[in-house]
Amino acid sequence: MRRAFLPLLLAAALLGGCSTPEPEPAPTPAGGAAALPGPVPADLALRPVPGTAPAAPTFTGALTDGTPFAAADVWAQRPVVLTFFTSWCTTCASRQAALSDLARTYRDRVVFVGVAGADHADDVQEYLRTHRVEYPIVLDDQQTIWRSYAVREPPTVVLVAKGGALLRGWPGGLDAPALDQRLRELVLADRP
Repeated sequence: MRRAFLPLLLAAALLGGCSTPEPEPAPTPAGGAAALPGPVPADLALRPVPGTAPAAPTFTGALTDGTPFAAADVWAQRPVVLTFFTSWCTTCASRQAALSDLARTYRDRVVFVGVAGADHADDVQEYLRTHRVEYPIVLDDQQTIWRSYAVREPPTVVLVAKGGALLRGWPGGLDAPALDQRLRELVLADRP
């Protein structure tokens, strides 16, 4: 009986080993559509925009997952912080963890949007995953957006008010505590 059962067991093992394993799904790119903001909080209180503030240059592009992105659609509803960076910028990397934490703190009230210029998509993904960046990232391979904001080198941070007024830009960037202070001074009002 044992001898008759052994070939059946061997055949079952061989057939089981011949099946092709299911390929693992590719990871969802960081900085894509899943990172777009949710609904505007009902209690969002903003400071009035100075009447002298110029309009921010509007732009469109593609997020890291190919999703179309229009900046004007986002700042129509809430303030936006634009962070201009590259994966090879050491200053960007040294400040990114704290900046990512600040973006999580203000999630949905102030939208952080990264603009990666002249970079390789794989390098950008590695940077985003390493530094836990959870906000949308626009790929600006030709640096068209960078030029419209007069960005010469990373990092640069730009603050746009709800409605699209250009409030302030910081060539050389800002660390997270300084940016937090500027957000409180320039856009966020105390809640009633």
